[in-house]
Amino acid sequence: MRFPRTRPRSLAGQLFAMQVVLVAAVVAGCAFFAYVSGRGQAEETAARQVRAAALAVAGSPSVREAIRTPDPSAALQPYAEQVRRDTGITFVTIMDPHRVRWTHPDRDRIGETFLGHTARALRGETFSETYTGTLGPSIRVVTPIRDGGRIVGLVSAGITVERVSSQVRAQLGALGLAAGAALALGGIGTYVINARLRRHTHGMNAAELSRMHDYHEATLHAVREGLLMLDGRRRIALINDAGRELLGLAPGTVGRRVAELELPAPLTGALLASEERIDEVHLTADRVIVVNTRPVVGGERRGTVVTLRDHTELQALSGELDSERGFTQALRSQAHEAANRLHAVVSLIELGREREAVGFATAELELAQALTDRVVGAVGEPVLAALLLGKAAQANERGVELVLADDSLIDDGALPGTLPQRDLVTVLGNLIDNAVDAASEAVTGVGVPAQRTGRPARARVTVTALAGDGELLLRVADNGAGVEPADAAQVFRSGWSTHGAGRGLGLALVRQAVHRNGGTVSLEQGPDGGAEFTVRLPLPRGSGAQKEQQEGIL
Repeated sequence: MRFPRTRPRSLAGQLFAMQVVLVAAVVAGCAFFAYVSGRGQAEETAARQVRAAALAVAGSPSVREAIRTPDPSAALQPYAEQVRRDTGITFVTIMDPHRVRWTHPDRDRIGETFLGHTARALRGETFSETYTGTLGPSIRVVTPIRDGGRIVGLVSAGITVERVSSQVRAQLGALGLAAGAALALGGIGTYVINARLRRHTHGMNAAELSRMHDYHEATLHAVREGLLMLDGRRRIALINDAGRELLGLAPGTVGRRVAELELPAPLTGALLASEERIDEVHLTADRVIVVNTRPVVGGERRGTVVTLRDHTELQALSGELDSERGFTQALRSQAHEAANRLHAVVSLIELGREREAVGFATAELELAQALTDRVVGAVGEPVLAALLLGKAAQANERGVELVLADDSLIDDGALPGTLPQRDLVTVLGNLIDNAVDAASEAVTGVGVPAQRTGRPARARVTVTALAGDGELLLRVADNGAGVEPADAAQVFRSGWSTHGAGRGLGLALVRQAVHRNGGTVSLEQGPDGGAEFTVRLPLPRGSGAQKEQQEGIL
C-alpha cells in the first residue's frame, strides 16, 4: 500500500515553528533564571533577617539580666517568642554555653540540647549555616551573648527552608503568569509576522522557492526578448541581458531611475506611464523596438513590467517590401502605359504615318534610356543604382521628375563592405519618398501652407550621390513647400508627420541608420525653396576602389 506523499511545510510554517520553539526556550530560560535568582535572593534576605534578629537579642540588656536569675527561661521564653512573631522568623533559641536551651518555640524542647554547631560562637564569632534541627532544615545564625567580656550564653535565630521555598513559590506563580503572557504575546507576534510572510511567499516552502529562483534565473537569461521590471519608485528592479542590449545600457543599471538612463524622451515616457501600453514602436539610437508595459497593482502600485521586442530587422524588411511593392506598382503602370503607347504606334502605322510612329516610339525610348544611362554612368554601386531607377519610375508615375545631379559620382567598389547596403537603402529610399510626397503636394496644392501662394510648374526632386574625400554624400532636395523653421528640430522624431497619425517613422529611421554608421544628417532650405536633406557617412581611407588600385600597383 502506497501512502500519499505529504507536501513539505511552507517556509512561513517552518519559520513559525522555529520561532515558537525559540520564544518558548527563551521564556523558559528567563523563567528558570528568575527562579534561581529569586531563590538566592530569598535565602540571602532570610540570612540577613535572622542575623539582625540574633544580634539584637544577644545585645539586649534584659537578656543578660535574665541570664543572671536562677530561672532564665521564665523571662527569656516570652521575650524570644515576642521577637520571633515581630520579625516573622521561625525560631529564636537562647541557650547557655553548654548548648542547653532556655527558649524554644516548642516549650517541651526547653532544657534539651541545642542541635547545631556552636564552637565558633563560643570563640566569639557570629556565623550562619543551614542545618537540620527539630523544626527541619533551616537557615540559622549563631552569635554569643557577652556580659563583661565573658560569654554567658548563645543565641540562634533561624528560618526554615520550607518557609523560604514557600515565599519563592509565591513569587514563582507571578513569574509563571508573566512568562505565560510573554509566551502568548511572542506567539501572537510570531503568527502575525509569519502570516505576512506566508502571503508574500504564497505558501511555498524553501525548496520550492529555491527551485523558482533557479527557474527565474534560467528564464531571465534564456528569453530573447528584453524584460525590464520597475519598482514603485520607477527604479530598475530587474533587467535581463536582452533588455540591456536593446536599450544600450551598461551593466550595473539595477537600482537606477529610468529618468537617469538618458533614453529618448518618448521611450522614457512610455516606461514611466501609469497606464498600460501595447505594441508601441519606439526608436533608440540604434534600434527600433516594440514596447509593452503593464502595471503591477496589488492594493498599491508596486511597479511596472516591461517587455521589449527588437523590430530593427523587421522594420528594414518592411521598408524593402514597401519599396518592392512600389516598384511592382510602377512596373504595372509602366506596362499599362507602354501598352497604350504601343497601340498608338500601331494605329499610326495603320494610318500610313510611319514616320510619326517611329518618332513617337524613339522619343519615349530616348527619354527612358537617357535616365538609365545617366544613373548607371554616375552611380557604380549596383544597389544604389537600382534604387534610383526604381524610385525614378515611382516618381514619374506620380508626376514628379527625379533628377540625378551632375556632380554625382560613386565608382563601383567605392563603398566598403562594412557599410550595410540595407542602411543605404533605408536612408536614400526614405529621403526620396518624403521628397516625392512634398513635391507632388506642392504641385497639387494638397498640404501646402496657406501663406505659400505660388506653385511650381513641375514637381522635381534632385538627388546627389558622391563618394570621395573620405565620406559618402547623399543629398535629396525637392521644390515642395519645405519645412517650417519651428519644426526643423522635430522632423527626425518618431511620430512626427504632416500626414496625420500612424506616419512619421521614415525620417526617424534615417537618423537612426546614419547614427549607427557614425554619420550626420542635416536639414536646410533647398535652392528651389523646398527641403534639402544632407547625409554624410564617413568612409575609411584606402577602402573600395582606392584599395583595389593600391593593391594593383603593389
